Amino acid sequence: MSYQYLIVERPADGVALVRLNRPRQYNALNLQVLTELAHAFQTLDNDESVRAIVLTGNDKAFAAGADIKEMLEKRPHEMKNAPFISGWDAVALARKPVIAAVSGYALGGGAELAWACDIIIASETAVFGQPEINLGIIPGAGGTQRLARTVGKYLTMEIVLNDRRLTAEEAARFGLVNHVYPVDTYLEEAIKLAAKIATRAPLAVQYAKEAVLYAYEAPLQAGLQHERLLFYTLFSTEDQKEGMQAFIEKRAPRWHGR
Repeated sequence: MSYQYLIVERPADGVALVRLNRPRQYNALNLQVLTELAHAFQTLDNDESVRAIVLTGNDKAFAAGADIKEMLEKRPHEMKNAPFISGWDAVALARKPVIAAVSGYALGGGAELAWACDIIIASETAVFGQPEINLGIIPGAGGTQRLARTVGKYLTMEIVLNDRRLTAEEAARFGLVNHVYPVDTYLEEAIKLAAKIATRAPLAVQYAKEAVLYAYEAPLQAGLQHERLLFYTLFSTEDQKEGMQAFIEKRAPRWHGR
Protein backbone atom coordinates (compact mmCIF):
# COMPACT_ATOMS: atom_id res chain seq x y z
CA MET A 1 0.00 0.00 0.00
CA SER A 2 1.31 3.42 -0.96
CA TYR A 3 -0.07 6.63 0.56
CA GLN A 4 0.80 10.30 0.63
CA TYR A 5 0.53 10.73 4.39
CA LEU A 6 0.77 7.21 5.76
CA ILE A 7 3.53 4.62 5.93
CA VAL A 8 2.39 1.01 6.32
CA GLU A 9 4.95 -1.56 7.42
CA ARG A 10 5.10 -5.16 8.69
CA PRO A 11 7.53 -5.07 11.63
CA ALA A 12 6.67 -8.54 12.98
CA ASP A 13 4.71 -11.65 12.06
CA GLY A 14 1.01 -10.88 12.04
CA VAL A 15 1.57 -7.19 12.86
CA ALA A 16 0.90 -4.16 10.67
CA LEU A 17 2.35 -0.78 11.64
CA VAL A 18 0.54 2.33 10.37
CA ARG A 19 2.50 5.59 10.74
CA LEU A 20 0.93 9.01 10.33
CA ASN A 21 3.46 10.85 8.18
CA ARG A 22 2.79 14.57 8.06
CA PRO A 23 5.59 15.71 10.36
CA ARG A 24 5.75 19.42 9.47
CA GLN A 25 2.12 19.76 10.52
CA TYR A 26 2.58 17.58 13.62
CA ASN A 27 0.48 14.94 11.87
CA ALA A 28 -2.58 17.19 11.75
CA LEU A 29 -5.54 15.21 10.46
CA ASN A 30 -6.79 16.68 7.21
CA LEU A 31 -9.31 15.02 4.91
CA GLN A 32 -6.59 13.31 2.87
CA VAL A 33 -4.99 11.76 5.96
CA LEU A 34 -8.36 10.55 7.23
CA THR A 35 -9.36 9.13 3.85
CA GLU A 36 -6.05 7.24 3.62
CA LEU A 37 -6.43 6.06 7.21
CA ALA A 38 -9.89 4.67 6.49
CA HIS A 39 -8.63 2.84 3.40
CA ALA A 40 -5.58 1.43 5.17
CA PHE A 41 -7.54 0.13 8.14
CA GLN A 42 -10.27 -1.41 6.03
CA THR A 43 -7.62 -3.12 3.90
CA LEU A 44 -5.62 -4.41 6.88
CA ASP A 45 -8.75 -5.54 8.68
CA ASN A 46 -9.60 -7.73 5.69
CA ASP A 47 -6.06 -9.13 5.38
CA GLU A 48 -5.92 -12.56 7.03
CA SER A 49 -2.15 -12.30 7.51
CA VAL A 50 -2.66 -9.29 9.83
CA ARG A 51 -3.72 -10.15 13.36
CA ALA A 52 -2.93 -6.90 15.19
CA ILE A 53 -2.38 -3.30 14.12
CA VAL A 54 -0.17 -0.62 15.69
CA LEU A 55 -1.03 3.01 14.94
CA THR A 56 1.60 5.67 15.60
CA GLY A 57 2.93 9.07 14.58
CA ASN A 58 6.44 10.21 15.44
CA ASP A 59 8.28 11.04 18.65
CA LYS A 60 7.12 14.69 18.65
CA ALA A 61 3.47 14.13 17.78
CA PHE A 62 1.06 11.26 17.51
CA ALA A 63 -1.38 13.76 15.99
CA ALA A 64 -1.79 17.34 17.16
CA GLY A 65 -5.43 17.54 16.08
CA ALA A 66 -7.53 18.16 13.02
CA ASP A 67 -6.34 20.54 10.30
CA ILE A 68 -7.92 23.84 11.39
CA LYS A 69 -7.11 25.68 8.16
CA GLU A 70 -9.05 23.09 6.20
CA MET A 71 -12.05 23.33 8.54
CA LEU A 72 -12.26 27.10 9.01
CA GLU A 73 -14.81 27.96 6.29
CA LYS A 74 -16.77 24.71 6.36
CA ARG A 75 -20.54 24.77 6.83
CA PRO A 76 -22.50 22.10 8.74
CA HIS A 77 -23.65 20.25 5.62
CA GLU A 78 -20.09 20.21 4.24
CA MET A 79 -18.73 18.68 7.44
CA LYS A 80 -21.53 16.14 7.54
CA ASN A 81 -21.32 15.11 3.89
CA ALA A 82 -17.52 14.88 3.64
CA PRO A 83 -16.02 11.54 4.73
CA PHE A 84 -14.38 13.46 7.58
CA ILE A 85 -15.14 11.04 10.42
CA SER A 86 -14.32 7.96 8.33
CA GLY A 87 -10.75 7.72 9.64
CA TRP A 88 -11.77 7.57 13.28
CA ASP A 89 -14.60 5.16 12.50
CA ALA A 90 -12.34 2.79 10.57
CA VAL A 91 -10.00 2.56 13.55
CA ALA A 92 -12.80 2.13 16.08
CA LEU A 93 -14.68 -0.46 13.99
CA ALA A 94 -11.68 -2.64 13.13
CA ARG A 95 -12.34 -6.25 14.13
CA LYS A 96 -8.68 -6.79 14.92
CA PRO A 97 -6.99 -5.30 18.00
CA VAL A 98 -5.49 -1.86 17.47
CA ILE A 99 -2.69 -0.52 19.67
CA ALA A 100 -1.93 3.21 19.70
CA ALA A 101 1.75 4.04 20.24
CA VAL A 102 1.64 7.66 21.36
CA SER A 103 4.50 10.11 21.84
CA GLY A 104 4.38 13.88 22.06
CA TYR A 105 1.13 15.65 21.27
CA ALA A 106 -2.16 13.75 21.08
CA LEU A 107 -4.62 16.63 21.05
CA GLY A 108 -8.15 17.12 19.78
CA GLY A 109 -8.76 14.72 16.94
CA GLY A 110 -5.38 13.14 17.68
CA ALA A 111 -6.48 12.25 21.20
CA GLU A 112 -9.76 10.94 19.79
CA LEU A 113 -7.77 8.74 17.41
CA ALA A 114 -5.95 7.25 20.40
CA TRP A 115 -9.25 6.80 22.31
CA ALA A 116 -10.61 4.88 19.31
CA CYS A 117 -7.89 2.25 19.72
CA ASP A 118 -8.08 -0.78 22.02
CA ILE A 119 -4.79 -0.39 23.91
CA ILE A 120 -2.60 2.70 24.35
CA ILE A 121 1.16 2.60 24.86
CA ALA A 122 2.64 6.03 25.58
CA SER A 123 6.08 7.54 25.73
CA GLU A 124 7.02 9.64 28.75
CA THR A 125 6.56 12.79 26.64
CA ALA A 126 2.97 12.06 25.59
CA VAL A 127 0.41 14.80 26.26
CA PHE A 128 -3.32 14.19 25.82
CA GLY A 129 -6.03 16.84 25.58
CA GLN A 130 -9.26 18.02 23.99
CA PRO A 131 -8.69 21.74 23.32
CA GLU A 132 -11.62 22.16 20.91
CA ILE A 133 -13.32 24.56 23.34
CA ASN A 134 -10.63 27.13 22.48
CA LEU A 135 -11.85 27.06 18.87
CA GLY A 136 -15.52 27.50 19.66
CA ILE A 137 -16.36 23.85 19.00
CA ILE A 138 -16.45 20.54 20.88
CA PRO A 139 -14.87 17.13 20.22
CA GLY A 140 -16.70 15.52 17.31
CA ALA A 141 -15.05 12.12 16.82
CA GLY A 142 -15.91 10.47 20.12
CA GLY A 143 -13.95 12.49 22.65
CA THR A 144 -16.81 13.39 24.98
CA GLN A 145 -18.29 9.89 24.83
CA ARG A 146 -15.22 7.66 25.12
CA LEU A 147 -13.62 9.83 27.79
CA ALA A 148 -16.76 9.88 29.94
CA ARG A 149 -17.06 6.12 29.71
CA THR A 150 -13.43 5.67 30.75
CA VAL A 151 -12.67 8.35 33.34
CA GLY A 152 -16.16 9.49 34.37
CA LYS A 153 -18.11 12.72 34.24
CA TYR A 154 -16.00 15.05 36.37
CA LEU A 155 -12.57 14.66 34.83
CA THR A 156 -14.12 14.59 31.35
CA MET A 157 -15.84 17.90 32.08
CA GLU A 158 -12.54 19.51 33.09
CA ILE A 159 -10.72 18.14 30.03
CA VAL A 160 -13.45 19.22 27.60
CA LEU A 161 -14.65 22.45 29.21
CA ASN A 162 -11.32 23.85 30.37
CA ASP A 163 -8.66 22.28 28.11
CA ARG A 164 -6.99 20.28 30.87
CA ARG A 165 -4.00 18.41 29.45
CA LEU A 166 -2.93 15.02 30.80
CA THR A 167 0.67 13.83 30.93
CA ALA A 168 1.38 10.21 30.09
CA GLU A 169 1.66 9.34 33.79
CA GLU A 170 -1.64 11.07 34.59
CA ALA A 171 -3.37 9.34 31.69
CA ALA A 172 -2.07 5.99 32.96
CA ARG A 173 -3.27 6.78 36.48
CA PHE A 174 -6.77 7.57 35.18
CA GLY A 175 -6.93 4.38 33.11
CA LEU A 176 -6.48 5.97 29.68
CA VAL A 177 -3.03 4.50 29.01
CA ASN A 178 -1.89 0.91 29.55
CA HIS A 179 1.89 1.46 29.85
CA VAL A 180 4.38 4.34 29.77
CA TYR A 181 7.89 3.82 28.37
CA PRO A 182 10.87 6.03 27.46
CA VAL A 183 10.74 7.69 24.04
CA ASP A 184 13.45 5.36 22.80
CA THR A 185 11.43 2.21 23.45
CA TYR A 186 7.67 2.99 23.45
CA LEU A 187 7.14 1.97 19.81
CA GLU A 188 9.23 -1.16 20.18
CA GLU A 189 7.16 -2.12 23.23
CA ALA A 190 3.91 -1.51 21.35
CA ILE A 191 5.07 -3.74 18.50
CA LYS A 192 6.13 -6.43 20.98
CA LEU A 193 2.70 -6.37 22.57
CA ALA A 194 1.00 -6.53 19.16
CA ALA A 195 3.24 -9.44 18.15
CA LYS A 196 2.30 -11.29 21.33
CA ILE A 197 -1.42 -10.76 20.70
CA ALA A 198 -0.88 -11.89 17.10
CA THR A 199 0.15 -15.33 18.39
CA ARG A 200 -3.27 -15.85 19.99
CA ALA A 201 -6.22 -17.62 18.38
CA PRO A 202 -7.46 -15.04 15.83
CA LEU A 203 -11.20 -15.65 16.16
CA ALA A 204 -11.02 -15.73 19.95
CA VAL A 205 -9.14 -12.40 19.92
CA GLN A 206 -11.77 -10.82 17.68
CA TYR A 207 -14.66 -12.14 19.75
CA ALA A 208 -12.98 -11.07 22.99
CA LYS A 209 -12.55 -7.55 21.62
CA GLU A 210 -16.17 -7.46 20.52
CA ALA A 211 -17.37 -8.59 23.95
CA VAL A 212 -15.33 -5.95 25.80
CA LEU A 213 -16.51 -3.16 23.48
CA TYR A 214 -20.11 -4.30 23.88
CA ALA A 215 -19.77 -3.62 27.61
CA TYR A 216 -19.45 0.08 26.81
CA GLU A 217 -22.85 0.21 25.16
CA ALA A 218 -25.11 -2.26 26.92
CA PRO A 219 -26.58 -2.84 30.38
CA LEU A 220 -24.88 -5.60 32.36
CA GLN A 221 -27.43 -8.32 31.65
CA ALA A 222 -27.41 -7.62 27.90
CA GLY A 223 -23.62 -7.63 27.95
CA LEU A 224 -23.52 -10.94 29.79
CA GLN A 225 -25.88 -12.51 27.26
CA HIS A 226 -23.80 -11.22 24.35
CA GLU A 227 -20.58 -12.47 25.93
CA ARG A 228 -22.16 -15.88 26.47
CA LEU A 229 -23.28 -16.10 22.83
CA LEU A 230 -19.76 -15.32 21.61
CA PHE A 231 -18.32 -17.84 24.08
CA TYR A 232 -20.61 -20.61 22.87
CA THR A 233 -20.00 -19.75 19.20
CA LEU A 234 -16.25 -20.29 19.58
CA PHE A 235 -16.93 -23.97 20.33
CA SER A 236 -17.77 -24.37 16.64
CA THR A 237 -14.23 -23.38 15.59
CA GLU A 238 -11.18 -25.48 14.79
CA ASP A 239 -9.08 -23.18 16.97
CA GLN A 240 -11.10 -24.07 20.07
CA LYS A 241 -10.51 -27.79 19.50
CA GLU A 242 -6.83 -27.20 18.74
CA GLY A 243 -6.29 -24.91 21.74
CA MET A 244 -7.79 -27.34 24.22
CA GLN A 245 -6.10 -30.37 22.66
CA ALA A 246 -2.74 -28.57 22.77
CA PHE A 247 -3.31 -27.74 26.44
CA ILE A 248 -4.04 -31.39 27.23
CA GLU A 249 -0.99 -32.52 25.24
CA LYS A 250 1.20 -29.84 26.83
CA ARG A 251 2.33 -28.32 23.53
CA ALA A 252 2.04 -24.97 21.76
CA PRO A 253 -1.20 -24.60 19.78
CA ARG A 254 -1.21 -24.16 16.00
CA TRP A 255 -3.88 -21.59 15.21
CA HIS A 256 -5.74 -21.65 11.90
CA GLY A 257 -8.13 -18.71 12.29
CA ARG A 258 -11.20 -20.84 11.62
